[in-house]
Amino acid sequence: MASPSAGAAVRSPYKFIEIAANLTDPMFHGVHRGKNVHEDDFDAMLQRSTDIGVEKTIITGGYLEDSREALQLARTNDTFYCTVGCHPTRCKAFEKAAGGPDRYLEELHALIREGGEKVVALGELGLDYDRLHFCDKETQLKYFELQFKLAELTKLPLFLHSRNAHQDFINLMRKYRGRYSGGVVHSFTGDAAEIPDLVDLGLYVGINGCSLKTAANVAAMKTIPLDKLMIETDAPWCGIRPTHAGHRHIKTVFPTKKKEAWKRGHCVKDRAEPCHIVQVLEVMAGERGEPADVLADTMYRNTANMFFPATAL
Repeated sequence: MASPSAGAAVRSPYKFIEIAANLTDPMFHGVHRGKNVHEDDFDAMLQRSTDIGVEKTIITGGYLEDSREALQLARTNDTFYCTVGCHPTRCKAFEKAAGGPDRYLEELHALIREGGEKVVALGELGLDYDRLHFCDKETQLKYFELQFKLAELTKLPLFLHSRNAHQDFINLMRKYRGRYSGGVVHSFTGDAAEIPDLVDLGLYVGINGCSLKTAANVAAMKTIPLDKLMIETDAPWCGIRPTHAGHRHIKTVFPTKKKEAWKRGHCVKDRAEPCHIVQVLEVMAGERGEPADVLADTMYRNTANMFFPATAL
């Protein structure tokens, strides 16, 4: 597969709303694991995203301070929006906060109010039993449950995380069904047996490269009703690698170099960017046997209807 020359714009005929981009990550400013490896290429990354058809980007907030940074960044660009909430692996922050859990919740609520239309979802929140070394199960459950208070107060849709915790996740989502207006389970990596529970609750499912790693992942993705699909990259994570199931469907490639040898006009190897959303689409369309334009248009409408209802077609 030939790569286009550096500096040449890579474009697509599609339009996208990127529902999950961690644009506050230092990697987009050339800092990898605390070390400045290459020059800041944030603006070039954003231009690639625009060229490929990304019209809006939702920046993920993972805890209070991270959500503040996400909102600050969202205010710098008319196409940026953000989420505010506390990720399951960060839930110990509730107990470490000055003033305790209730105060932490109040500060999240205050940030949502401050953000106004720039804050389009509550999250990232949910359960992650794959990473209990960061936060134990009991703490995750307690503060996932607590954040439903914000769902009821703000009426925002939920930006959800469920990793190896399906039954507990579903139990709480069912328990509080009357307190939230809808949501998306982003970066879905479960199996096909989990999909009916999510659809029954009216939830959308977000697909990225991590959702397409294995044949079982791909099989699950293929069972999701078209009207419940959304698309994302979770940049800088979750890129599609050559070992991933469905990689053969990728048609759109970008000039790329390892971070140590990076040059202008290139993506950074193993750093996902919002522009790579087109590759996620190509794998989804190829595996589902659906036209990419139909799939892209439907996911765009699904996303607009939930996060941007005032401007949805």
